[in-house]
Amino acid sequence: MNFERIREKLNILADAAKYDVSCASSGSDRSNKNNGLGNASKMGICHTYTADGRCVSLLKILLTNHCIFDCAYCVTRKSNDVPRAAFKVQEVVDLTINFYRRNYIEGLFLSSGIFKSPDHTMERLVAVAKKLREEENFNGYIHLKSIPGASDELMYQAGLYADRLSVNIEVPTVSGLKLLAPDKKHEDFTKPMEKVKNEIVRYTTERKIIKSTPKYAPAGQSTQMIVGASGESDKDIMYSASYYYKTYNMKRVYYSGYVPVTHDSRLPAIGSKVPMLRENRLYQTDWLLRFYGFSVGELLNTQHPNLDMDVDPKLSWALRNLHHFPVDVNSADKHLLARIPGIGMQSVYKIIKARKFRKLNWDHLKKIGVALNRAQYFMVCDSRLWERRDMDAEKIKGMILQTSSGKFRNQYSTQLSLFN
Repeated sequence: MNFERIREKLNILADAAKYDVSCASSGSDRSNKNNGLGNASKMGICHTYTADGRCVSLLKILLTNHCIFDCAYCVTRKSNDVPRAAFKVQEVVDLTINFYRRNYIEGLFLSSGIFKSPDHTMERLVAVAKKLREEENFNGYIHLKSIPGASDELMYQAGLYADRLSVNIEVPTVSGLKLLAPDKKHEDFTKPMEKVKNEIVRYTTERKIIKSTPKYAPAGQSTQMIVGASGESDKDIMYSASYYYKTYNMKRVYYSGYVPVTHDSRLPAIGSKVPMLRENRLYQTDWLLRFYGFSVGELLNTQHPNLDMDVDPKLSWALRNLHHFPVDVNSADKHLLARIPGIGMQSVYKIIKARKFRKLNWDHLKKIGVALNRAQYFMVCDSRLWERRDMDAEKIKGMILQTSSGKFRNQYSTQLSLFN
């Protein structure tokens, strides 16, 4: 084995994989068996995060950065003048096992550019996972990127060996895809998603009857959208995300702020700022849709097509809907409690349990973990003081921003100066 060449390939293909953020492994419960290597238990694998929040706990590489497509947003587009490399199947297997034995990683995240054809590429990705499972007896976490346009048979095989599968939709809308990736069709992305969803449902049903039925993609499937490349509004992005969650039973939709990597008149210029704050707001919105009972139409609509960068989406909604407040925490149901800014779902459940024994006041709520710097303007409790008084939305927003902190604080608007 030529170790210098392997190192060169690793540098090229690991660097090319850094733009894919959908590498969380939560949800897999593949346990160690037959004294094999690795253990992707219910607790998931150990994660390490870089300063910008990306997971680096897996061996995260491309099989190759050669590609037959010329997608404008992609660093591996065929017209881009970058160093190219390709791993052999056995090389990826050996790297994974050796890195695991040195305790560098807990699993593998494998994607690829598309060379020759989608099926040819997907077949090699499946071959890596199959060798790891059957020849190396590797029981650690494996995340395979599904190649758009791959056949149903290959998608079926991929789910038998991988813990999670994902097809990156990349561009949130069909019109954006036509603009930036005219060689690709929307159905090339959705067909593998449909196949994976159907197989997960089938295998889950069969396991209820026959316990020995193997697991199929036990950590489900996910997808990723690029933010800021094709001009979509936040409303467009979140309606697309909601569609994929409901239609294909997605475990996660990831949002990746576009990093300008190529010169193209259709894209932001190289050197443009990566929309990290916008990405963060989209994740917060995603959380509200999945766990807090909000709908897209409540948070984003024709009058408000983009998220407020100054405050989080729940606070923004509350400021636009002051007629719903104040909420009495000692009598409100779970749905209303979850809509109070500064109260998370864990605090909601604690409040519901605690108020069975006595009425709650500000001190109780603070001990429970409620963020009173935000929540105090939207609720009443066992106290004569109601902090909102007669303040309007702008005044409340200014008061909250004055006491807020966070890594994106320096990106807030100059509105803060109005209240100093």
